[in-house]
Amino acid sequence: MTTLAVALISVGGTLGGTLGGAVLSQRAGRAEAAEQNQRADRERQQERDEQALQAKRDLYAHLNTAARAYRIAAQDAVRAAERGENVDPAVLDAAKEAWGEQYSQAQMALTKDVLQVASKLNRALGVGYSVVKQLPSTPDGTYERAKKWFSAPLSDGVYLLRVTLRHDLGVEVEPHFEQTRMQMLAELDSAGRNLERLLAAERAQAAGSN
Repeated sequence: MTTLAVALISVGGTLGGTLGGAVLSQRAGRAEAAEQNQRADRERQQERDEQALQAKRDLYAHLNTAARAYRIAAQDAVRAAERGENVDPAVLDAAKEAWGEQYSQAQMALTKDVLQVASKLNRALGVGYSVVKQLPSTPDGTYERAKKWFSAPLSDGVYLLRVTLRHDLGVEVEPHFEQTRMQMLAELDSAGRNLERLLAAERAQAAGSN
């Protein structure tokens, strides 16, 4: 009986150890699988974040490029008209259309602060377009006014957009940028509204003389 009991205990211990080892092995396998799944989830999320950031960078780069190209095309048109050269309207219209397309796409993705800057700049670029279209056929003070608009307020507006985009991407960090942004926006908006009123008055005067 003693021998049998010892044998049974030995067999039971062996079976228990085997079963216990199997259970522990299954638990370890499940834990490893769970860890692998979590790691895969983190990698997929990181990949999605990187893709989203790259898409944002591309959008911002295209928006900045379109704004600069639009301002330069208008500025070149003013200088050419002042020299008495023929100005191809297709160049400026193409730049205007390219900006409009990028701005429309950006409106769906920009944060509130960035959209505010882009919106004010969009209006200022539109004022610049009107400036070019209303240039007289003979040089006078309106050319100086136009050149000043493109080299000062509008140039500052394009610069503000670029800096705002860089801040939003975390590329550029300036502690007092928000205060600077609001001040530059107010100046751009004020200058644009003043020029709009002046252009409207000139259109009314020209229509009355006709």
